[in-house]
Amino acid sequence: MIPASAELARWLHQRLAAHQPRHDGDHPDYSAHRAAAVLIALVLRPQGATILLTERAQHLSTHAGQISFPGGRVEETDADVVAAALREAQEEIGLDPAQVSVVGRLGSYATISGYLVTPVVACVAAEHLALSVDPGEVAAVFELPASVLLDPARYERRVVERRGIRGVSHFVEYDGKLVWGATAGMLLMLIAALDIDGSPRDLT
Repeated sequence: MIPASAELARWLHQRLAAHQPRHDGDHPDYSAHRAAAVLIALVLRPQGATILLTERAQHLSTHAGQISFPGGRVEETDADVVAAALREAQEEIGLDPAQVSVVGRLGSYATISGYLVTPVVACVAAEHLALSVDPGEVAAVFELPASVLLDPARYERRVVERRGIRGVSHFVEYDGKLVWGATAGMLLMLIAALDIDGSPRDLT
């Protein structure tokens, strides 16, 4: 069970500090991947926490129109993956790093597009959420309930083909929004790190 918003940041910090990071991904070769980071930001709202997500712009060369977390590659000027995730979130959706409370990070996720992504988990108070979307990268930013995205029973495994590679991916759908691929995979990593019981449904 996910705690109420007032208790969530402490609970997340404690759970993530205690977990043994695991690595996951869509691609078996980790060595050739470029470092990247994403921000899994939980917005603390009175009615329950939500998770910030973006819809990628349609003109992008990779993953156009897909739902993702704010994030991108780690640059030489970034102190670490946390700095990279915060910088990218500010550039993409205008999220002020000063209003973000980082509570931990997960293991790396190797994507089929060639990135080794570190998810950085954070909390943001709803009253401090003032966003400004960069239309060059993001078509829309929205929130979905954490109670949905962190419920493993809502996930399904389906066979997909990407870049000529046939495999299995996880999917979760809510309010007309379909979250799948690396984004769903990283949410499942967070579920495992938080030790939330349950498992995805297998429709393969």
